[in-house]
Amino acid sequence: MADTYVGAIDQGTTGTRFMVFDHSGQVVANAYEKHEQIYPEPGWVEHDPVEIWENTQEVVTKGLADAGVGAEQLEALGITNQRETTIVWDKETGKPVHNALVWQDRRTTDRVEEIQEEDKVEWIRGKTGLECDAYFSATKTEWILDNAEPLKMQSSRGADLRERAEDGELLMGTIDAWLIYKLTGNHITDVSNASRTMLYNIHDMEWDDELLEEFGVPKSMVPEVRPSSDESLYGHTDADGFLEEEVPVAGALGDQQAALFGQTCFDKGDAKNTYGTGAFYLMNTGSEAVASDNGLLTTVGFQMSGEPVQYALEGSIFIAGAAIEWLEDVDLINNAAQTAELARSVDSTDGVYMVPAFTGLGAPHWDGRARGTIVGMTRGTRKEHIVRATLESIAYQTRDLAEAMEEDSGVEMTTLRVDGGAVKNNFLCQLQSDIIQTDIARPQVDETTALGSAYAAGLAVGYWDTVDELRDNWQVDEEFSPEMEAEKADKMYDRWDDAVDRSRDWAQEE
Repeated sequence: MADTYVGAIDQGTTGTRFMVFDHSGQVVANAYEKHEQIYPEPGWVEHDPVEIWENTQEVVTKGLADAGVGAEQLEALGITNQRETTIVWDKETGKPVHNALVWQDRRTTDRVEEIQEEDKVEWIRGKTGLECDAYFSATKTEWILDNAEPLKMQSSRGADLRERAEDGELLMGTIDAWLIYKLTGNHITDVSNASRTMLYNIHDMEWDDELLEEFGVPKSMVPEVRPSSDESLYGHTDADGFLEEEVPVAGALGDQQAALFGQTCFDKGDAKNTYGTGAFYLMNTGSEAVASDNGLLTTVGFQMSGEPVQYALEGSIFIAGAAIEWLEDVDLINNAAQTAELARSVDSTDGVYMVPAFTGLGAPHWDGRARGTIVGMTRGTRKEHIVRATLESIAYQTRDLAEAMEEDSGVEMTTLRVDGGAVKNNFLCQLQSDIIQTDIARPQVDETTALGSAYAAGLAVGYWDTVDELRDNWQVDEEFSPEMEAEKADKMYDRWDDAVDRSRDWAQEE
């Protein structure tokens, strides 16, 4: 056991990471490669699926080589991925017909508004647990079939993409399905990713014929849906492929569900918040799909082989770490680490609020036409105030979700487990604790997304026998408790609502 490991491919919004974990959940190998962000028009975001696959092979090869680990020492591979990002590819050649439409992409906002006008929002939510939004895969797949320029291939016989889809020549999937297909040749997704497409019925746990018809997605296009940790395996890597070994591919989870799994939130009421490009707050609700009255999503958390599905409530913040990247883009900071130092150098924001609605507002507001706003500036406003206001915006958005979560679930949260790149910032962690007035626990292994997919794959092949072993692996790095008076936190938060109102319904021309 000491010489074998589990690998995790973590395909994220800005890059692809490969990590190898040992039996105690410690990191043995870690390699990362960024990919290009493509912005053809305002509000449009694309990735090149071929670049993502090439980078995946590169980081796996590099990670293993750097750690001196052979592919034959991998007992299993797990996959975790940016969710909702959608690819359509040719079944015969395996080539994408268009760039991937990224979860942040807003080009289908008009289509979503059509659905809203047709009073179909509650109908969709009832089946999928999702808010009808351009965020999800359904309208993205529909857009590709209706608008993408078909690639010139012999098999196309001049037919357009929609005809080819009807003829069973095209496949669709989220990034996990694309990578599983490229690794094993099988067209498979897991329950957590399927639940993010807006085409999957989370109560019946199957593709929904009525939704497939609504969005014009032939059933032949969608992948087979399997448990997140699958003893039957999704397949094996090709012995003649880049790894030169048959490694079982046995686990997959959408990135936020993977973080829930990696944070060992296996019990009802356990909650975590991941601070990445966006921020995603999930609470395990057990075997009950809790409907939200407060703009949260009801989603599939995970499923282990032979066990019932575990559901979750989720709040999605579209822009968190990306707001810090923006500060860098406009030269207010040189690097992300500088934000804590600059924010600490002032006592407050001096009344400045920043609403980072660069791609609209997610939960609990759901306003696709909201845009980024800075309010409250005076002649005395300095970059330090704007930097601090940006960090505060991440904490305020999280409180929006925490309050909605407690109201929907009836469970009062005592500790929030946090992970993701931004939680390395102690200032942000303390600020978060102050604003939501609860304890924050940061684990030692903060790459919990990759760890979660490794756990799912490792459980499937018996590398770990029980979830109790995984709980034993979880160790706290640091805890943060509220230092701010509750009254002051409430006052600051009340003003945040006013700032959000100013950002709403701005992008009228799109």
